[in-house]
Amino acid sequence: QVRFVESGGGLVQPGGSLRLSCAASGSISSVNVMAWYRQAPGNQRELVGVSRSDGMTRYPDSVKGRFTLSRDNGKNTLYLQMNSLRPEDTAVYYCYSISGGIEYWGKGTLVTVSS
Repeated sequence: QVRFVESGGGLVQPGGSLRLSCAASGSISSVNVMAWYRQAPGNQRELVGVSRSDGMTRYPDSVKGRFTLSRDNGKNTLYLQMNSLRPEDTAVYYCYSISGGIEYWGKGTLVTVSS
């Protein structure tokens, strides 16, 4: 069973940047799909970006051009670089993967974008 620990959240001003990390308890090199989701108060959880083991990444329009996913297989870590942050990016950000039909979630890290 894979466990994730997210870190890197915090308070940032609009226009600022943060990098979130998702450290996995096991190897991620063979995990095909990993992703970041977020959930703002009162909202449903939404996809922020997907990373496949072949290097493909996908982003929704709301973050495209501002957010970038990357993997470091040597460190078993998935990253989310967030630039040009906006108040509407405020949410708890969760790491996610699916393997063998089983979903795995981290406990999340809070990102607050406010002046």
